[in-house]
Amino acid sequence: MYSDARSSVVRLNIGGKKFCTTLDTLTHREPHSMLAAMFSGRHTVCKDSEKGYVFVDRDGKHFRHVLNWLRDGVVPNLTDSESSELLREAEYYQLLGLMDGITEVVNKKKEGEEMDTELTRTDIIKCVQSEKVRLRGVNLSGLDLSKLDLSYVDFSYACLKNVFFSRANLHCAKFRDVDAENTIFHNATLRECEFTGANLRGALLAGANLQSANLQDACLIDCSFCGADLRSAHLQTADLTNANLEGANLEGANLKGAKLNNANLKGANLQRAYLRHVNLRDTHLEGAKLDGANLLGAIR
Repeated sequence: MYSDARSSVVRLNIGGKKFCTTLDTLTHREPHSMLAAMFSGRHTVCKDSEKGYVFVDRDGKHFRHVLNWLRDGVVPNLTDSESSELLREAEYYQLLGLMDGITEVVNKKKEGEEMDTELTRTDIIKCVQSEKVRLRGVNLSGLDLSKLDLSYVDFSYACLKNVFFSRANLHCAKFRDVDAENTIFHNATLRECEFTGANLRGALLAGANLQSANLQDACLIDCSFCGADLRSAHLQTADLTNANLEGANLEGANLKGAKLNNANLKGANLQRAYLRHVNLRDTHLEGAKLDGANLLGAIR
């Protein structure tokens, strides 16, 4: 479909926004990304018949930043909300270098700002040196708490909007009824955590370890769990509307009463999962493993 010349022009239609770039741009800087794989010649891509645009069903708002990264290695300086949106796009396209770059830019920005929070990262580091740490109801919005050992910390009822927990150890931490909208838990350890009733709308949990985590009644709308480990997780009556669980491991997970409207479970492992009476009609299950799953009364 495409010539071997690295300068070959590629036309892309990203959610209605049109872009032109080269094959070299899409494959050189991030050779293991989804975009590089799409145009490696190993896969057939669909083009419109008139002008040859390849359609990708994503919001094209930030795709120019994606292309600028692939061309020049430039990470844009955006607002926190825009950085979070771009991070989600980078995660979708599997641009690991861009993901790390965004996190670094945001962290440096936060270091130079006076945060409207009750505690700083330094305060948290001092706190976790004691045996029992309770940060219940504290406002920690926007803090960078990445890579810290925060196991067993009680964050219940806290405001954790836009907090960076990337690669943090949060084993057995408590997040009951927290407001963690758009929070970043990328590659964090969250085994046996309690998120009962938590608001995690738009949170990024790609690659996180959530084995046996309790997410009952949690708001997980628009969350990304790509490649996350949710084995034996408790997701009863959780709202997973529009959530992205592509490639996630949900073996033995309990999804009784969960809302899965337009959820993406492509390639997910749902072996021995509890899905009785769950409405799966608008759920994307292509390539999902359902061996031994309890689907009694499930709507498909």
